[in-house]
Amino acid sequence: MPRRPVAAALLIVALGCDARTDDVAPSPPAAPPSALASRIAAIALAEHALWHRPFIDENGRLASMTVAEAEGARLADGRTEAWRRVAAYWRESGLLWRMRAMPGAAECAYSPDDAAAIALCRTFLIDHPWSAAFVSWVMTKAGVPGFVASPGHVEFVAHAYRAPGGRPYRLTDPALEAPAAGDLLCFVRSAGEPLGHAGLRAFLDSHGDAALPMHCEIVAAVGQGRAHLVGGNVLQGVTLRVLHVNRLGRLWGLPQRTGLDPGCAPERPQACSFNRQDWAALLKLDPSLQAAAPPPLPSPPAR
Repeated sequence: MPRRPVAAALLIVALGCDARTDDVAPSPPAAPPSALASRIAAIALAEHALWHRPFIDENGRLASMTVAEAEGARLADGRTEAWRRVAAYWRESGLLWRMRAMPGAAECAYSPDDAAAIALCRTFLIDHPWSAAFVSWVMTKAGVPGFVASPGHVEFVAHAYRAPGGRPYRLTDPALEAPAAGDLLCFVRSAGEPLGHAGLRAFLDSHGDAALPMHCEIVAAVGQGRAHLVGGNVLQGVTLRVLHVNRLGRLWGLPQRTGLDPGCAPERPQACSFNRQDWAALLKLDPSLQAAAPPPLPSPPAR
């Protein structure tokens, strides 16, 4: 599928999403995104279109979903089966070798055609979250220099935190800085007490390279009072998320999870929102970076 860098300021029109500004003041003109940021955004949005454009609106409601990760249903190109596309994210990001000990990973390495191998590969795709593999795939395709692919989002965040001012990302507080195309917005998925930005930094300081369940999404466009993010393995697809921004371009009214949340339930629909998360990290892309040639992929494991 051809992919061409697109100015992120024009992407909102292509999305066809509601960009009303009756309740949020429009953002001031921002510096145009770099060519690399535009390339990241364009690749992410092309994948979203391929998955039939499911999205979560600014009220945190799933507005549409057509196919799911392990299905044999075709994506929007009419050719690609959903599960084969997810397998490609693992394979083409270079991450599948790190999962080689997991049942079904070896079968996913070869885009199998026989029924037994297909079943094993699809089981692997269901059992192992692929959202970080999707981010890694986009960054690999975009040629982001210095980006370290990982099957876990916390590694993206830790790398940005431990090399402040280094490339390609730096860790910032999503409440204090404005997101822009090519950035990553992340939340902590732990079921315990929310960490927030300060708690996340404290965790990274005290726990070294310990695992922490997280999820990051790619900022694809910001403007007209809205930020549009694209994430993989969001409700079993590549899904767009819409969030508010204020006139300074900062996230506005970001639904933050707290320890006092009443919990989503049929009798409390007002408490239900896919956007209410422990948003804790904004990874800002270095605007001076230029795309590099993607690194060669590791050889697949021997059968």
